[in-house]
Amino acid sequence: MRETSAPMTPNPTAPSTIDEYIAAARPEVRPILEAIRATIRAAVPEAKERMSYRMPTFVLEGVVLHFAAFRAHIGLYPPVQGDPDLMARIQPYAGPKGNLRLPLDRPIPFDLIGELAAVRARQNRERAATRRAKRSARAARAAERR
Repeated sequence: MRETSAPMTPNPTAPSTIDEYIAAARPEVRPILEAIRATIRAAVPEAKERMSYRMPTFVLEGVVLHFAAFRAHIGLYPPVQGDPDLMARIQPYAGPKGNLRLPLDRPIPFDLIGELAAVRARQNRERAATRRAKRSARAARAAERR
């Protein structure tokens, strides 16, 4: 592994909380960011908030959603997969690599954001349950061999 002479240091001007992120946004975008935050919180109340990749992030058994404000749109990440009906409904907002771009000059689809958050949380829970079951099965097999 390659070592560097100085450790990486965080950007001191980067927001460290979602509140700081929203406060640093353009005034006309702040209410939209607050509404997105409230929408995700309502859809997945048990999710934890944090900053990740310098974006507001909700986490529950993995990333539920990141969101970020840009000059002309709000970005939602990561890509959503697996629900054909939902995939068809998000198609008008599809950006590069399946991420979503919600233009600021059109109404923000808050109901769709809530559904996306709920689907991602459900998918995260299912993946986590599968991983736990596999781990338990491996542990049981290992215990039988002893």
